[in-house]
Amino acid sequence: MAQIAALAIFLIMFLLIISEKIERHIVALSCAGLTIAVVFGICMRSFSAFAATMNIKTIFTAGFWYQSETVSESSSGINWSTIIFVMGMMIMVEGMANAGFFRWLCLRIAKLVKYKIIPIFITFMIMSGVLSMFIDSITVILFLAAVTVELAMTLRFDPVPMILAEIFCSNLGGSATMCGDPPNIIIGTSLHYSFTDFLTNTGVAAGISMVVVIFFFYFTLRKELVSDVADNSSIKYPDPKDAINSKRDFLISTFIFLLAATLLVTHEKTGLTVSLIGVIIAILTLLAARSKALDIIKKVDYKTLLFFIGLFVVVGGLEQTGILEVIAALIEKISGGNTNIIIAIILWMSALASAFIDNIPFAATMIPVIKSLAETQGAGLAAFAWTLSMGTDIGGSATPIGASANVVGTAVSAKSGHPISWKRYCTTAVPATILVLMISMAYIYIKY
Repeated sequence: MAQIAALAIFLIMFLLIISEKIERHIVALSCAGLTIAVVFGICMRSFSAFAATMNIKTIFTAGFWYQSETVSESSSGINWSTIIFVMGMMIMVEGMANAGFFRWLCLRIAKLVKYKIIPIFITFMIMSGVLSMFIDSITVILFLAAVTVELAMTLRFDPVPMILAEIFCSNLGGSATMCGDPPNIIIGTSLHYSFTDFLTNTGVAAGISMVVVIFFFYFTLRKELVSDVADNSSIKYPDPKDAINSKRDFLISTFIFLLAATLLVTHEKTGLTVSLIGVIIAILTLLAARSKALDIIKKVDYKTLLFFIGLFVVVGGLEQTGILEVIAALIEKISGGNTNIIIAIILWMSALASAFIDNIPFAATMIPVIKSLAETQGAGLAAFAWTLSMGTDIGGSATPIGASANVVGTAVSAKSGHPISWKRYCTTAVPATILVLMISMAYIYIKY
């Protein structure tokens, strides 16, 4: 009975999230409440299952903030490391946005390439990928797409092809690091993988794919990036300096960003956990903001954080009742125990699911599944983890609703008078998605 109830609540949550009629944080929290009341309370009558899922005690352990050489096994339930780290990064990004960092960077690069459309196209793709390795792709696309529209109005070209390429590259760049995409944060904190682990695995696959994708988009979209302006001498170009609201805030936010990147890259050696790094970065940002600190706190996306919490509780219900072990056994049965087939199933199933539904709940659901598969198969967990990461991160690029960056980018384009239809989006994104998935699968097979 507990398994049926947990599965029913999970499916209801997914269907409601897909329908987009109710905000996803409300859906997740409501379903979390049902899981606690019905699954843990009525069906299981188990306080220990509830306590394990809430996982509050881990916050008060030394290992949560500082990891010694001996790393304890990850607990099930709410991943508080993810929640705290994401919140810290959100605060940092808000501080950078207030200082005008992102708009300045975009305009500065456009000026460096002398406002030539094709060089802007290529450099903006690279910048989208690189920034998304450290900053949430939603923020990257929000500012990059806005500046692209601004430059398109000045240089008189269609911004849609450039925005489509930027969206794809932001998702691809996010797959390269632990902090680049929410599924990676969940995978990294749950399975104790470091920033370096991601960079030397998904980062290599993403780097190879980025080179291929830039050539792909250049040859498929370059003919659409033509200016209507015959004489460039009459154009008044935007000045990057105008983007900086405060020189002091700009310099401080740049320093904090570089510090965050350094702490993340070295956290495996220093022992600082991502939870502690998130807290350090948040405190420094708020101290630097002074009187604006309250405004930054108000702008934090609390809905996403609440969504994470609700999601972890619902997935905890599946884990406590053994449903996820059943799913793992089913995958094992279909594959016949062949590790190569399991990798293919995880990659393409993750990609297909993430193209139409939120990749965050899918990744959170699949982590216990791949752990179970690794134990029963005697295979390395790492191969399954990197496969899940690439599948969920890249699969979301295929459709306008597959990832948050896609929704934001298409919304900015539509608001500026350049709506992007499903046909136009998918015609560009689906072939690129399949191409990157093929590269990722080949890379994982060769390495593992």
